[in-house]
Amino acid sequence: MTRRPPGLFALASWATLAHGWRRAAVALVAGAASALAMPPFNLWPALALTLPFMVWLIDGAAAPSRLRAALIAAWIGWCFGLGYFLAGLWWIGSAFLVDADVFGWLMPFAVAGLPALLGGFTAAGFGLARLFWTPGWTRVLTFATALGLAELARGHLFTGFPWNSFGYALADQLWLGQFASVVGVEGLTFAALAIFAAPAALADAGRGGPRLVGAAILGLLALAGFGALRLATAEAGVDPRLQVRVLQPEIPQDMKSQESERDTIMDAYVALSDEPRGPGHSGFADVGLLVWPESAFPFLLSRTPDALARIGRSLAPGSVLVTGSVRGERRPDGSGADFWNSLHMVGDDGSILATYDKIHLVPFGEFLPFQSLLESIGLEQLTRQRGGFATGDRRSIIALPQGPRFRPLICYEAIFPEEIASSDDRPDFLLNITNDAWFGRTPGPYQHAAQARVRTVEQGLPMVRSANGGISSVVDAYGRTVAALPLGVRDVLDAPLPLPIAPTMFVTTSGLLYLCFPIIFAVLVFTSRKRV
Repeated sequence: MTRRPPGLFALASWATLAHGWRRAAVALVAGAASALAMPPFNLWPALALTLPFMVWLIDGAAAPSRLRAALIAAWIGWCFGLGYFLAGLWWIGSAFLVDADVFGWLMPFAVAGLPALLGGFTAAGFGLARLFWTPGWTRVLTFATALGLAELARGHLFTGFPWNSFGYALADQLWLGQFASVVGVEGLTFAALAIFAAPAALADAGRGGPRLVGAAILGLLALAGFGALRLATAEAGVDPRLQVRVLQPEIPQDMKSQESERDTIMDAYVALSDEPRGPGHSGFADVGLLVWPESAFPFLLSRTPDALARIGRSLAPGSVLVTGSVRGERRPDGSGADFWNSLHMVGDDGSILATYDKIHLVPFGEFLPFQSLLESIGLEQLTRQRGGFATGDRRSIIALPQGPRFRPLICYEAIFPEEIASSDDRPDFLLNITNDAWFGRTPGPYQHAAQARVRTVEQGLPMVRSANGGISSVVDAYGRTVAALPLGVRDVLDAPLPLPIAPTMFVTTSGLLYLCFPIIFAVLVFTSRKRV
């Protein structure tokens, strides 16, 4: 019989026997520490220290009935989720300080309320795991499967919010994250939970624990080996038809909403876009695609002919500008107007060549759930657009005059893997415009940029990204950063457009290969039970 490490056994026993406030405190602290695995810290091994404690706490969720034990485990899961999301998402409070006179009083409710709501998903995962709990190493796989399913639900239910899914602990590491091309970040979530929770089994009697940890280490090495091989054999190349210039104007959010600043903002955009970069480089004239960020103007670009004409005069023949702007149209019945958070492609004659309206809107930022009811009691979304933004009616692929085609993604549309592209109608690159200036110099923009980058690995498509305050970048089809601007810097970046690669397995299988993980785990648990 394999001996248990006495120190680890004592730690596991202490966690298992913890009750009341001690149990809640351990879960809360472990959740907060788990957030260190996400950008900008990227201390992904922290999960190997925190997740085993969660397994031991669930071990201690004993009760006369299975249902009551599941409820105790759900409480542990909610505390863990509260700590995780509070530590990982506290920065959303910055958005409420942009217009502090109106929204400042809501900041504490948002900072605490969103983690409390999201903790319901981790509570469901922990409770589900306890319902199927068994002694031995298989309970680690039960934990990974149940919490992985809860994370999958978090990414899809109630419009979905897969922010900081546990799979990003692996996906954000270049070598480890290449397997996202096969199973996506959702599949990596199941893998991460199983790998990092495995040390919990070392406190068990018998040989199952060391074997499980050995398997977890081999799994981690296999992910790294797959990634190293994929990158070593990576196809390289750039599209000779297109040079890209990405603008990061660093316009303060409170300034962007003031109509009186329209000329100042437009002057800043044009001057920065036309800034020389190196010998013989004369700004606008040397780029085929210029990209400005989301919601670039405090006015409706489509209804401002002088601004369009100025853009057209600045562009070189055959060049285009892609920019974000609010778009508005009066309703046919005369009852008012609808507004969209949109992307326009503007040609060298000042005309709008193509438009995309954002489909996946941000709750409480761009629309209010139960909009009419909440507006009737005086609440409004952060953008202060009465009635909220309208939802776009279709996903688009837009062709540039030079030939390459791109899939537009506005703001956090880039964090939803299943909404990006398909193998049937495939663009040449992804184009993401965003305005993270709401959140200042906090972890939020780092997390957003990292999650957007993973889409390139999943899809095998490069990405061009313009963010008002950062992080702007050009990323190739393997998730490698070609060029980037740091957070909080006012500048432009010039880069060639990387070429796409063949559709990944994630694309060709519609991402369903991630189901192999919960299926394998369930089979292992079931067969182990039959042996007992």
